[in-house]
Amino acid sequence: MRWMWIDRITELVEGEKLVAVKNISLAEEHMHDHFEGDGEVAALPIMPASLIIEGMAQSAGILVGHAGQFKEKVILAKVRKATLEKEATPGCTLRYTATMERYDAGGATTVGTVEIRDAGRDSWEKIGGIDLMFSHIDNNMSGLEFPEENFVFHDGFRDILVNSGISTEGF
Repeated sequence: MRWMWIDRITELVEGEKLVAVKNISLAEEHMHDHFEGDGEVAALPIMPASLIIEGMAQSAGILVGHAGQFKEKVILAKVRKATLEKEATPGCTLRYTATMERYDAGGATTVGTVEIRDAGRDSWEKIGGIDLMFSHIDNNMSGLEFPEENFVFHDGFRDILVNSGISTEGF
């Protein structure tokens, strides 16, 4: 099973910017492990920073894939920078804004902002930035052969695009 760390795309400007949201719920399995109580200390369910980074990678990866009509197999090559200044807890919503910095045949770089909105609040608070580098593996892994089908952009990503009202032509 592949995990999706975004729920919906709220804005997409082709080749420029993608905005996605993730609603954090106590119903998610990982929330019970980070951090469970032990009788002396109360449970403190938080979304691990690594999963927040993965949410940005999925958001920015869709932006990069969409820029090339999903013809390239886009993989995360490097986390150039990641800072998070606040924990995300159940009832919060995360907003990922990924902006394309560079795009070419070899891959792309993106600059990202992570914001949070607590339950009952109307305003967004910036909690960090995540800058990423992506590779088009078919163009960069000379001599290696990969399956023809695009194993990076699977049906989970297609479902998010469709449910967000974004065309999947070329997917």
